[in-house]
Order: sequence, then C-alpha cells, then structure tokens
Amino acid sequence: MKAIEQSVVQEKINQLANQAVYVHLETTNGAYASHFDEKAYNVGAFIRNAQVTYQHGKIVSTGGSYRVGLKLDLGWVYAEGVTDFEIDDQGRLLLAGHDREGRLMVALEISETPFSHEAELHE
Repeated sequence: MKAIEQSVVQEKINQLANQAVYVHLETTNGAYASHFDEKAYNVGAFIRNAQVTYQHGKIVSTGGSYRVGLKLDLGWVYAEGVTDFEIDDQGRLLLAGHDREGRLMVALEISETPFSHEAELHE
C-alpha cells in the first residue's frame, strides 16, 4: 500500500458507483489497547461482503488522514482515518488507516466481486 493519492482514489470511487459492489469495512483498536492499559476498552467493527450500491462517493482530507463516504439510497457507509490505498490486480480499491506504529485501525475495501474468506489486507 502507499500513501493516499486523493485524485486516484476519487476516480476509482467514481468508477464503482451505481453498481452492485461488495464492501469490507473494519475498525479496531485491536488487542493493542489492552496491552498498553489493562483497563482500556477493546473495540472494533467488522463487515465483509456486504453488497451495496452507492449513488456517489467522496474522499476528503481531515488533516493528516482522509474520510471516505459512500452515499447509499437509505444512508451512508464511511470510514475515517484512512491513510493508505492500493488498487490491486483484481481492480479492488483497498483503503486502510494505520497508527504511528503501522498497526491497522480502519479498513474499507470495495470490489466488484466478493472477497475471499481470508483477509487479504490484514495478513
């Protein structure tokens, strides 16, 4: 993965709009939180292969990272804290946000085909 190139990511978001796509969305502070503070609350969310059709999407800078939002018919999907991206050899848009130590904090992936059962981004 490499640092976000906003215009490249926006172009790919636009290409995937108005069609059924598969979304992987994950947020976590992982086990890291409890390693540094045993009283810390470990939180996370995970959804894989949710099929959605978004009307339009947008990537905006939040100062040091980015927020990506996808407008659905009845709501939104968004990820905040995105720092890196890749368009892989299958044409999937893979977005991730990492903390200062390089640990994954948020992932948003968009694909025209379902993702495998393994988590490609997180190995």
